[in-house]
Amino acid sequence: MRLTVLGGGGFRVPLVYRALLGDSGEPEGRCTELVLHDTDRGRLDAIGAVLAHQAEQHTGPAPAVRTTTDLDEALRGAHFVFSAIRVGGLEGRTRDERIPLTEGVLGQETVGAGGVLYGLRTLPVAVRIAERIAAVAPDAWVINFTNPAGMVTEAMGRVFRERGLGDRVIGICDSPVGLCRRAARAVGADPDRADYDYVGLNHLGWLRRVTVGGRDLLPGLLADAPALESFEEGKLFGAEWLGALGALPNEYLHYYYFNRESVAALTGADATRGEFLRTQQGRFYAELGRGGGPGAGPGHGAGPGSGSPSDAGPGGRGSGSRGTAGPAAAYEAWERTRLEREQTYMAESREATGGWQRDSCDLDCGGYDRVALALMRAISRNERTTLILNVPNRTAVPGLDADAVVEVPCLVDAGGARPLAAGAVAPDQLGLMLSLKAVERSAIEAAASGSRAAALRALALHPLVDSVRVAGRILDAAGGY
Repeated sequence: MRLTVLGGGGFRVPLVYRALLGDSGEPEGRCTELVLHDTDRGRLDAIGAVLAHQAEQHTGPAPAVRTTTDLDEALRGAHFVFSAIRVGGLEGRTRDERIPLTEGVLGQETVGAGGVLYGLRTLPVAVRIAERIAAVAPDAWVINFTNPAGMVTEAMGRVFRERGLGDRVIGICDSPVGLCRRAARAVGADPDRADYDYVGLNHLGWLRRVTVGGRDLLPGLLADAPALESFEEGKLFGAEWLGALGALPNEYLHYYYFNRESVAALTGADATRGEFLRTQQGRFYAELGRGGGPGAGPGHGAGPGSGSPSDAGPGGRGSGSRGTAGPAAAYEAWERTRLEREQTYMAESREATGGWQRDSCDLDCGGYDRVALALMRAISRNERTTLILNVPNRTAVPGLDADAVVEVPCLVDAGGARPLAAGAVAPDQLGLMLSLKAVERSAIEAAASGSRAAALRALALHPLVDSVRVAGRILDAAGGY
């Protein structure tokens, strides 16, 4: 089975390869070839060296790895395609975050005005990629990692449905599974044996029940302040607010419920998250001697036919990648950088709520890659399972239309992912979902048509943008409309 990763020079690709190496299932349905595509050859070579070390240290069969800068070459013959691009690189992210902050509103990669700006820049490229996948690999399943994941998944999915290819675009995120597992541990349950009732949009969802043996343990957790504040979301939101809310919010809802504090923390920080990662990852790629400077990003400006194919990279055991650092040194540099990245995740939100540190169990990563591998296994081997995914709503969430991409538990097998009925949704939750869906839809319209009115609507309708004039100035500063 062939897996293609778009944005293959991205920093988190080794997590995906680690998951593939750990797949001990039957040979049929297991990934045997990994194709990495990126527009930046230097980044491909750097990540290729890291993967080479992983393969060398693995005792079993390792998927062969091939790298290319040609999109169509990467797509041909693919059974699964991971879309993990960053249009504009970390330089673009830095602008997305800084421009809103100058206007006193939230600047964050996927939330608020920053998320809208990122979406406006990313959507045209994501749609062109979906068109190429539909043309070159129409039978492939597309697993979308690219943020903002909800609106990107919806836009790419439209391309497939318009061509009669069905719902073959599925979005994934590691935030819901992390929240669910932390909540299960807090009630003393095995996270793999609990059932979870979760509903929302990407980066805007709520855990409503944690059921073990037919009994919902969440009410008891919400009434137990010490247990509640023993894990990340409890510390972020506080026991009083969670008890009043009656649910556990996704961590990104901190930007909504504590917006003033979040903006103050971001404004007062030495650097935005994008600026930190730009410096950190620039240092990592420079250390490996592979170029891809501070502003570079996986797949930025990606499009069809951008370059020539190459077989450089680890081929199960060896590596043809170029640069100064060997595979072992490359892996050591990557692991050191990864740990620092995880330790500083959402640091400004933690600073706004007391400056606590993340628990070791939250630094193990394995989020995206676990979900992606489970999704691939369920489809390729018809191993029925339930996963929280971003898929068209159909009738799962009352109040949203059938094609609206939602983030809910889904039953997954060889036929794909089917959302499970969520039942009635609390008015405050549904209200936020409807507001954000209007923002996403306006951004998709703007990206498709170039309409300034639609782009302005996407920004001004966002609950965290408090003025139409502010929205207009942000749009002007970002350019493009």
